[in-house]
Amino acid sequence: MQQRALGSTGLKVSRLGLGLMTWGTVTDEHEAHDQLTAYVDAGGTLLDTAHIYGGGASEEMLGRLLGTAIARDEVVIATKGGFGTRNGRATYDASRGRLLTQLDLSLDRIGVDHVDLWQVHVWDEHCPLEETLAALDTAVATGRAAYVGISNYTGWQTARAATWQQAVPGRARLASTQIEYSLLSRSVEDEVIPAAQACGLGVLPYSPLAKGVLTGKYRTGTPSDSRGASDDGTMLRGYLDGHARRVVEAVARAADGLGWTPLEVALAWVRDRPGVTAPIVGARTAAQLKPVLALGDAELPVELVEALDDVSGEGG
Repeated sequence: MQQRALGSTGLKVSRLGLGLMTWGTVTDEHEAHDQLTAYVDAGGTLLDTAHIYGGGASEEMLGRLLGTAIARDEVVIATKGGFGTRNGRATYDASRGRLLTQLDLSLDRIGVDHVDLWQVHVWDEHCPLEETLAALDTAVATGRAAYVGISNYTGWQTARAATWQQAVPGRARLASTQIEYSLLSRSVEDEVIPAAQACGLGVLPYSPLAKGVLTGKYRTGTPSDSRGASDDGTMLRGYLDGHARRVVEAVARAADGLGWTPLEVALAWVRDRPGVTAPIVGARTAAQLKPVLALGDAELPVELVEALDDVSGEGG
């Protein structure tokens, strides 16, 4: 698997990242071990988790597998802070104190003295941005994070944060932004991705398969073992309308013509978009991860990229 520079930094990551959001919840340690070893064997390096994933279980499971399944220096560890729950409700707190407390807990869970990439999970409108960014400066200055980034920021928020960090020598420059991006979620192309490119940030798309919809699994209904069957339909709201069906059918036709799977077509499309460093792909089991890794470094023909651009841009 090819390696790419993360934005304008010297940090190299594989062109596909492994998301650990399901670890410790629907993915047990045996499956996590198999996922991790298969991913590293395929040349993958970027492991993305967060303080909130599994209530901390994801980071703890990663910590137990470091040094047993893989060596610490074989991977790039990325985690996030600033997003959590309180009394069962989502909370945003990107204050300096809260962020650094969460970072220290993340380091303890993973069992490392630093992470390679630490990201602010969400914009906090109730905290001054300069205070949030001061936490990133402290993390780098104290050696707890090698690089820092943001997640779920809009275009203007991305530009403002990156510009603030670049304004004064000594501040920790932003390396990346993590955003939702797929053939069914292209609004970030209007402002977020141009802002990231202008400011030298690498783009790490999450949900590159649109919660599994772009694999084609929902073309004829909702499989009983799918994520779409596990809730009241809110998880896939907006992903199964007429526009989405047209995109999925176009992906399926492209896959048939190439002898690929729809998953490979959809993933290759977002992986090679301008500004993208590495999509973050999650899986519940090692078996689900296998077809993701099968893509390798194969690239879509230009004419198919253009056709998918056209159909996915209609009404999207």
